[in-house]
Amino acid sequence: MWERLGTILAGILGLVMAAALSFTYLEQSVGPRDEAPVAKQATTTQTAEKQVATKVSTPTKTNGSLVPKTTSTQKTVVAPGPLRSTTKASPASLTVSGVIAYTNAERANNGGLSALTENALLDRDAQLKLDDMFNKQYFEHVSPSGVGPSDLATLVGYQYVIVGENLALGDFAGDEGVVTAWMNSPGHRANILNTNYEEIGVAVGKGMYEGRETWLAVQSFGMPISSCPAIDAKLKAKIEENNKTIAILRTQLDAKKAQIDATPKSDPAYNTYVEEFNILVPQYNNLVETNRFNVTTYNGGVQAFNACIAAVGSASPTH
Repeated sequence: MWERLGTILAGILGLVMAAALSFTYLEQSVGPRDEAPVAKQATTTQTAEKQVATKVSTPTKTNGSLVPKTTSTQKTVVAPGPLRSTTKASPASLTVSGVIAYTNAERANNGGLSALTENALLDRDAQLKLDDMFNKQYFEHVSPSGVGPSDLATLVGYQYVIVGENLALGDFAGDEGVVTAWMNSPGHRANILNTNYEEIGVAVGKGMYEGRETWLAVQSFGMPISSCPAIDAKLKAKIEENNKTIAILRTQLDAKKAQIDATPKSDPAYNTYVEEFNILVPQYNNLVETNRFNVTTYNGGVQAFNACIAAVGSASPTH
């Protein structure tokens, strides 16, 4: 019996050892293994990049809209033929204040026209005329040396739209008498009643003329240029300054555009030139639009000023 038991134990031990050997083999044959590295596909061939051309901006066209209009230089002078006294009235003294007062009275009595304001420059203008006529012994609106009413106004610094002049020579029945004599003469009457006049200067004096002592009287009428809409000189200066800058920018843009046109789009420098061009374009366009507005504003003022000048000229025939 012990012999048989030993045989059984020996068999069991053999089976155990066989199982152990079998497990060891299986573990070695099917256990975890290092995976072979998977070779990555080489990407040595790259797709060639295409040069994408940057869009060129467009400068604003000026179309001549940045040119300020010119103010009218038209000036009107009204000078009816000189008036010589033909009456035998008793001579009386003439005064500046009296002649102005009777002149304004006639304006009030003929259509309710506004009174003329005495102007020191026009007083000076009239006095120069009176003195020159006595000194050079002439009785005309234009002196022997060619100096007329417009020249005298310029000489005394009177900036005007229209000036007029009435002359009288002889003995009159005082201030009222000389004004009445002018009112009886169609040309002089029209001058006194001219609706465009706003200011007056007068000179009167007694002296030797053609060998006899007599009176001379001068009326200088005027409408100052300040009565027309003002021209904005500062705005015009700004327009001119902006136009100089616009011209400089335009030259730079033209030079840069020529450089762009001469460069192939495939050239790496092409986009650099375009970007430089596009940086200048907004500066140029903004200044053009600003100046276009400035010019429109300025030209509106010029048109109003010129219309004022033209209206005065058309309503006041020269003599």
